[in-house]
Amino acid sequence: MSDRIALPIGLTLTSDIERRPGADGDRFRARVRWIDPVTRKRPSRSETFGSEDEALQWIDRLCTLAEQGVDPAAATQTLAGYGDAVMPLALRGLESKTTDPYLAGWRKRVVPTLGHIAVRMITNGAVDRAVHGWIADGCGKSTVKNSIAVLVRVMEQAVRDGITDRNPARITGWQRSYALAEDELNDPRSLALPDWETLTRLADELIRHSADKAGRNAYPGWGDVVIFAACTAARIGEVSGCRVGDIDTETWTWTVRRQTTTAPGGLIDKGTKGKRARIVPLIEEVRPLVQRLLDKAGTDPMARLFTGPRGGRITTAVLRDATHWDEVVSKLGYEHLRRHDLRHTGLTWMADAGVPVHHLRKIAGHGSLITTQRYLHPDHASITGAGELLTNYLRRSA
Repeated sequence: MSDRIALPIGLTLTSDIERRPGADGDRFRARVRWIDPVTRKRPSRSETFGSEDEALQWIDRLCTLAEQGVDPAAATQTLAGYGDAVMPLALRGLESKTTDPYLAGWRKRVVPTLGHIAVRMITNGAVDRAVHGWIADGCGKSTVKNSIAVLVRVMEQAVRDGITDRNPARITGWQRSYALAEDELNDPRSLALPDWETLTRLADELIRHSADKAGRNAYPGWGDVVIFAACTAARIGEVSGCRVGDIDTETWTWTVRRQTTTAPGGLIDKGTKGKRARIVPLIEEVRPLVQRLLDKAGTDPMARLFTGPRGGRITTAVLRDATHWDEVVSKLGYEHLRRHDLRHTGLTWMADAGVPVHHLRKIAGHGSLITTQRYLHPDHASITGAGELLTNYLRRSA
């Protein structure tokens, strides 16, 4: 039987908290109800939390906003819904030549990345991560600038509506991320881990730091994700999208077909970044790990091979937060290391092992051979360049 705590707030706003026992611990559903002064209907909003304190804090925030005259429906609205509702106000005074790229940025970047988050939950950190993702996807400076600009205007309207007391979209320094991105494109080898021993030490430390304060419940799956990503030169989203049916243990290959990514309403699986499936070899060092996960997942070809502690989908942000990634890599002396650098590690190791550049391109899923060549050792790159010069010469002579 659920426990209920009634918390009357004023004359028209009431709230309650319901405890919901579950296999992974109790959950607490917080709910508020109010009387619409126009329709006289009694709408409600609810949200589930991991602790009663979090549920109470959510109710307190909504009560405070209601006392200020903010409709609880607006206070709990997602960024996508709120933005679409207030967009004419947010863009008032702008010419069409400005609103067109703003709306494109909203539709193609802001909503897919942040649209599922409640307006009041948008933080500077969430915006920073979104912008970095746009840069990593190859968006130009003007594209990112327009996307940030429309987000700033929508969040400014939220400030005026009293939903939030600050505008988290007003970030600075994002232009410096382009310098980092250019460095990555020019010398991805510099971002790779040096050897297998360093990789396994990183995986072990991440597992250890995933434990709770009492030192319990460390999750070995985080180490599996890290090792598999580096050995296959895959993105974390692609690792999350890996299914049992994608693995061929006769040839020991993985067909990369999908990736997990954010979308309005939460996480979804979609095609790979290049929209093309590719085949990646599974080296001997990673095969026992893969076989163990296959045995655990069962025979369903659509079962996920890699999941979080509670069976959920993995994202780079989840991996970072659950393992205290920044703390661990700093401790190991690799402050620069990001989750995406596991991909750089795998491609660099393959290049140094002598994998032909055309094969490496297929494994990486690169659209351009020039991108793949950046992983070659400088000596190899100069030899390849010499061959290309000869080819161009012969073509001109023909």
